[in-house]
Amino acid sequence: MNRASPASSHTTTLGGLNARYLQWGTGDTPAVLMLHGLRSYACTWAPIAEALCSGYFIIAPDFRGRGDSQWDPERHYYTSFYVSDVEELVAELGLSRFTIIGHSMGGTVAYAYAARHPEQVTGLIIEDIGPGSSTVTAGADRIVREMRSAPSGFDSTDAAQRYWRGIRPGISEAGLKSRMTNTLRPGADGRWEWKLDMAGIAEARLSDNPAGQVDIWTCVEALRCPALVVRGAQSDFLPAATCAEMSARQPRLTWAEIPDAGHYVHDDNPRAYLQAVRDFLRETR
Repeated sequence: MNRASPASSHTTTLGGLNARYLQWGTGDTPAVLMLHGLRSYACTWAPIAEALCSGYFIIAPDFRGRGDSQWDPERHYYTSFYVSDVEELVAELGLSRFTIIGHSMGGTVAYAYAARHPEQVTGLIIEDIGPGSSTVTAGADRIVREMRSAPSGFDSTDAAQRYWRGIRPGISEAGLKSRMTNTLRPGADGRWEWKLDMAGIAEARLSDNPAGQVDIWTCVEALRCPALVVRGAQSDFLPAATCAEMSARQPRLTWAEIPDAGHYVHDDNPRAYLQAVRDFLRETR
């Protein structure tokens, strides 16, 4: 993939919390908002954003509790709060029309935002999440197990690397380096602690708080823009049958399967993922 300029980092306040977002490209090109997943961060999009930013203005926030955004003392790590944070960011940046790319949890936020603001969203790219993904799939069960068993920290970088390789056996060296840089920081007594609010995020993920519940089917049926759902061919989180049903129920929605990729499609097969994104952006531009 061709790489362009690095990101610029910006801070603001969203939902009363200090928040960081990254930008690539310039504001005189079509805007693309990139939303990361449950245990991720804005920098996860860097390889994709760098490859796109010669023709697009890319914005990627660190959701509350992740990256360089403030942890929420109230632990409001729920979809409704993320949607409100995105609404504030969009208003602050003066965005009127834009595409949203969302991975996993960020995909849920994207579905909800597009359904709520059809006048703003010109296109939607959803990476590996659909109705039922977070509740009735093997991937959902896996994530619950991982959240419940996540350690509070690590004695060494080797231990942290073993942890990430344990839950993502196919992770690339670049992906592992990104995870190490953006999810951990030096703590006391030589230990490494989480840079993301793992305990608070786990508490919210394992709760049944209605603020975190979204009827994705309702959102899919409400779409008024073209949408592309990208599934990893080896994903345990988004069944192909769900993609087919979404496409059957919503004529604006198509789907593609990326080979040699699991749930983290943009990490596992970035070239094929980027080509799918580029094709969609070109068609909807």
